[in-house]
Amino acid sequence: MPLVSALRALKIQYGPLVKIRQTALLTLTGLAGYLSTRPPLARWPTLLILAGSLMLAVSGSTVLNMWFDRDIDAKMTRTRQRPLSSGLASPGAGLWLGVALAALGLGGALALSLLCATIAVAGIFFELGVYTLWLKRRTPWSILWGGLAGGMPILAGRAVGLGRVDGLSVLLALAVVLWIPTHNLTLNMLYADDYRLGGVPTFPTCYGLAATRHTIALASVLAALAMNAALVAEGAAPAVVGLLLALNAGLLGLAAAAWGLPSGRWISGLYKYASVYMIGCMLLLALGAR
Repeated sequence: MPLVSALRALKIQYGPLVKIRQTALLTLTGLAGYLSTRPPLARWPTLLILAGSLMLAVSGSTVLNMWFDRDIDAKMTRTRQRPLSSGLASPGAGLWLGVALAALGLGGALALSLLCATIAVAGIFFELGVYTLWLKRRTPWSILWGGLAGGMPILAGRAVGLGRVDGLSVLLALAVVLWIPTHNLTLNMLYADDYRLGGVPTFPTCYGLAATRHTIALASVLAALAMNAALVAEGAAPAVVGLLLALNAGLLGLAAAAWGLPSGRWISGLYKYASVYMIGCMLLLALGAR
């Protein structure tokens, strides 16, 4: 059917711009943050609006990130087949898609509350203004400051549930921000040559692999401590805290292995487990609030 074929073509042409797994993970942190405030079940429409606004805002920010970085992506083996860097999608269409998605996401956030919209704007600012435009091509520390964008969804979720930002909201956002180096630096190590080709300064290329492994280990420990403190402060049941400790053991064990046995296999395993770890933590956060 012509319509089905057209939709399939659009999916192939523009779907990869959204990075659905990354978008889904960040959206999950926002929903877990909201559920951690123990909202009444009757507020399920708010949950749906929050999910939609987060997905749209994160997707729009991601598309705009790819639009700005299409010249870098064209030089790197891992990214050269992305729609904008390969020429499959036109830059003009990509720009308008990113702007439209971000605007819709911000509109949904504003419908929930001005505070939620403000946090969403801050997330886009840190992702695009601070990370992509200012720091990414200048310093490997861009992941630290740009990583603040990753803490915004969970902050926004709790802001919708509470109507304010409290200490636990900040602690949870900090836990996500501290987790980001483990996720990003392992990727930097796995594709160090690619980042050199793209001219992007990373920890492995600027400080060496040993310093990068030490940074990953430290970030993993701090992220685990912050996440554990957050669930205890939330009042999670002992069983939930116990499951979190098991997740922490996996993260710290892999971080230690990647530190002491710096083979690609351990680095790859830690990179994959980092996402599993965050998904598990967010599920426990939501479960601990019931």
